[in-house]
Amino acid sequence: MAVSTGVVAAFAALALAFAIALPAVHGQALPPAPAPTSDGTAIDQGIAYVLMLLALAKVELDIRGSFQENGNVPAQIGTL
Repeated sequence: MAVSTGVVAAFAALALAFAIALPAVHGQALPPAPAPTSDGTAIDQGIAYVLMLLALAKVELDIRGSFQENGNVPAQIGTL
């Protein structure tokens, strides 16, 4: 079965055209998703710091109140 040179040349030209044109069909790739702005741990940490400061203030006020009621101030805590 003989194939003419015209058919081979047409097939080669068609293959070359597809090789050049097909990569352009894919277009642009999707951009990566943006990073999350907050995963919740920063909010939890902020709440924890506020609660610790409130606990510290309560303990400080309790200590000052108990020493003012008794009238005696130990030497270690005399600078409160």
